[in-house]
Amino acid sequence: MWNSEHRLLTAKEASLYLGISLSTLNRVEKEDLLIPFRTPGGHRRYNRRMLDEYLEQTRFEPQGRRKLEIGALE
Repeated sequence: MWNSEHRLLTAKEASLYLGISLSTLNRVEKEDLLIPFRTPGGHRRYNRRMLDEYLEQTRFEPQGRRKLEIGALE
């Protein structure tokens, strides 16, 4: 069944989902970090999986924090 999880998002919706501006979304695309689908009219469309993968690939650890290794507190 087709649900909201499979619906393609517009550029504005994608930028809101990612928490970035439209101009940042454009920059991300120019750097080939995201490649949107294009409608016949040339409008950009994104699926949530694509956006989630981008978020996962661009995660970083905040400075001043170190990873807690498993077993370190035992």
